[in-house]
Amino acid sequence: MSDEVKYDDAAEAPVLTGTPREAVEVLPEGTPPGLGCHSGSEMKDAARMAGQSELLDQFAKDYPQGPHDQPQSMCPAFGSLRVGLRMKRVATVLSGSACCVYGLTFVSHFYGARRSVGYVPFNSETLVTGKLFEDIRESVHDLADPDLYDAIVVTNLCVPTASGVPLRLLPEEINGVRIVGIDVPGFGVPTHAEAKDVLAGAMLSYARKEAKAGPVQAPASGKSDRPTVTLLGEMFPADPVMIGAMLAPLGLAAGPVVPAREWRELYAALDCGAVAAIHPFYTASIREFTNAGRPVVGSAPVGHDGTAAWLSAIGDAFGLPADQVAAAQNAFLPAIKGALASAPIDGTITLSGYEGSELLVARLLIESGAKVPYVGTACPRTEWSRPDAEWLEAKGVKIKYRASLEDDLAAMEAIRPDLAIGTTPVVQKAKEMGVPALYFTNLISARPLMGPAGAGSLGQVVNAAIAGKERMDRMRDFFEGVGHGDTAGVWEGSPNLRPDFRAQHQKKLDKLARAAKAQEMI
Repeated sequence: MSDEVKYDDAAEAPVLTGTPREAVEVLPEGTPPGLGCHSGSEMKDAARMAGQSELLDQFAKDYPQGPHDQPQSMCPAFGSLRVGLRMKRVATVLSGSACCVYGLTFVSHFYGARRSVGYVPFNSETLVTGKLFEDIRESVHDLADPDLYDAIVVTNLCVPTASGVPLRLLPEEINGVRIVGIDVPGFGVPTHAEAKDVLAGAMLSYARKEAKAGPVQAPASGKSDRPTVTLLGEMFPADPVMIGAMLAPLGLAAGPVVPAREWRELYAALDCGAVAAIHPFYTASIREFTNAGRPVVGSAPVGHDGTAAWLSAIGDAFGLPADQVAAAQNAFLPAIKGALASAPIDGTITLSGYEGSELLVARLLIESGAKVPYVGTACPRTEWSRPDAEWLEAKGVKIKYRASLEDDLAAMEAIRPDLAIGTTPVVQKAKEMGVPALYFTNLISARPLMGPAGAGSLGQVVNAAIAGKERMDRMRDFFEGVGHGDTAGVWEGSPNLRPDFRAQHQKKLDKLARAAKAQEMI
């Protein structure tokens, strides 16, 4: 008899075999050699060889890559980490390089997380021998206390994913505590916004199986006496309330928001009449709702035209009579039109971001009177953003999906707008140019957008920023001549430049690129 101590039956699970090196897909010519844990070449190849081809293929379908093979925003796992940390009675465990875990936990706590993040450290030996998986399994067994937790989320970061650490072999449940294992590598998930969908989709899949197996807990707020519309995507807290008010004349109610705040809300989210894909890139979550037989409605009730079209689409999804839909439209559209007229925006604006609501904000700006020639979003084109894209393109807007930082900067420099709304580096570049700028995530997406409340929410902050052009010009003139790159800042004399060092380093990069190209030819 064996003396091996077993926690569960993971040892009996079938072992997946990796992909031979010869069968690994050759990268396009000119691809530089992989560097660091976000490498889109070496790490992907390693993951396929470790038996992760199915995972990477699914990521490629759900989150198609753009012009870059690595994220240009923060680590994608930040998105899934925040989703887990916001949920009641859910513990989070990370498996990854110590530097990555430190950065993720630091940023998460900076954004208001008030609970600990578990970490399973590893070294080369435990990673290669499989001891890391044993350590992860032991940690979830130690952590699984049903008095404290409903679920434990275990997340593989880049290195464990590339090494094939098999979270699928973890038990689905320990002592009544659900175990949800996900992989969120930077070389497979392009943005942290889409990483939210990775965890939300995994949780919905688990909850859907539970609901199929038998009775489940009702939400803490109770079950609605009207058919509900589940709201997909994080939004300003007032928006679900406003959406609920607009649904009331239709005899409907706003259901839970996904990502949810507690596990039992997932059951209520699945038990809906339709799903509103407010953020249209939640592909994995939409797949779970579709498997549950729930219709999905794109776009959102933003502005006058958007609200009219969205209420009509909701009516179609529920098979409501046209006069009932018209009554709901007549109850809110005049108020929205009045709010837009009371807060007009006069100016040209370029808009970019990675939250997924960029097209909705652009619609609201245009209906407020602004000219928006360019919209860039780091998220991909999907069927559920099509109504917004068609409306914007009819207004002459150039939309760039999977926009890179270079795309956003080029648009801003070419258009020279009265206001640039974008990510941190876009805002930084705009200020260097003397162009007023607003950070999309903190100053725009953190405002109500839906219904009458959203119609007038952007006017004040946008107009105030545009009015600051003279101040921006004074700042630019004041700092003119302080230099860029090596000469940035104020110098007593010239900085000590070493072009010989640069030339030597460039030779090393060229040599690595030639070696990578030669490897492709083998």
